[in-house]
Amino acid sequence: MPVPDYQSLMLPVLKSCADGEVRVGDVVDRLADQLQLTQEDRAELLPSGKQTLFGNRVRWAKTYISKADLVESTKRAHFRITDRGRQVLASKPVRVDNAFLNQFPEFREFRDRSTQNTMAEPAVQLLEPPLASQVQTPDELMRAAHAQIEAALAQELLDRIRASPPAFFEQLIVTLLLSMGYGGSTADAGRALGRSGDDGVDGVIDQDALGLDRVYVQAKRYAEGNNIGAGAIRDFFGSLDRHRANKGLFVTTSTFSSSARETAEFLSKRIVLIDGTQLAKLMIRHSVGCRVEETLYIKKVDEDFFE
Repeated sequence: MPVPDYQSLMLPVLKSCADGEVRVGDVVDRLADQLQLTQEDRAELLPSGKQTLFGNRVRWAKTYISKADLVESTKRAHFRITDRGRQVLASKPVRVDNAFLNQFPEFREFRDRSTQNTMAEPAVQLLEPPLASQVQTPDELMRAAHAQIEAALAQELLDRIRASPPAFFEQLIVTLLLSMGYGGSTADAGRALGRSGDDGVDGVIDQDALGLDRVYVQAKRYAEGNNIGAGAIRDFFGSLDRHRANKGLFVTTSTFSSSARETAEFLSKRIVLIDGTQLAKLMIRHSVGCRVEETLYIKKVDEDFFE
C-alpha cells in the first residue's frame, strides 16, 4: 500500500502510546509493520535524503496531536498519551485528523499562530496539503508552509525550555545574548547571569565586548498562562534604580499583561520586554537550540546568459 498521509497516521500514532511512554523511532517501525509497508515504501526518502517519507509523516502526525494535548513529550524522542488522549480513544473515533483536532482550543490557537502573518485565505487551508488550494501562487504557498514549520518549531522550543531545569534556562539566555552580539565571552557572560533565584535568572551583561555599557537582565521561566504583571515591571524598575542602570531587558517564557506593557512604556528607564513568542523567534533567527535541516534553492532564468 502507498505511504499514508500524516492525517491518516494521527489515530495510529495516538493508539501506539495507549499503554505508556514510547520512542518515536519504535513507533515508526511498529506502524510500518502494522500497515504492511514494503521495503521500498519504508526506504523512500524525502528530497533532502536525510529522513524517510514515512518517518517524517509519523513525526508530523505526532506533532499535530500534541498541539491538541492528546500526547506530550517526556524526554528526547519519547512521548506518552495524556488524559485527554485517553478520553479520545475511549470515544472510539473512526478517524483523527485536522478537522477532528479543531474541536480543541489548544489546536485552534496553534493553527491561528501558524497562519498569522501569511497571505492565506481561511487559516484551516494551510493545514491541508498545499496543492489543495490554488488561491495562492507557488511563492506564497512556499512561504506559508515555511511560516507553519517555524511556528511549530517555536512552540516546541518553548515547550522544551519550560520543561528544562533553571540552570539550562540560564545557559540559554547567555548563549542567546552572545549570539546577538552582547557580552565579551561565554565565561564573562556566564558569571554575569549565573545568579539563580525565583525560577529565573537576574544579572548584568555587557552590551559590548569592552564592557563600556551594560544591560540589566531579568528572566522568568514561567508556564504558559502565568503572565507577568505590572508589579513585576515596577520591581524591575526599582532594581535598575539600585544598580544605577538606565536600561533593562525582561525575558519570560510566558507573556506580559497589557498593564505590564503600559507600565514599561511610561517608565523613565528603557525596559525592553521579550515574551515567549519573541524569545522563540530570536532563538530561530540566531540558530540557538535549532539548526538548518534543509536548504531549498529557488532559481530563475539568467537573462544575461541569453543575451
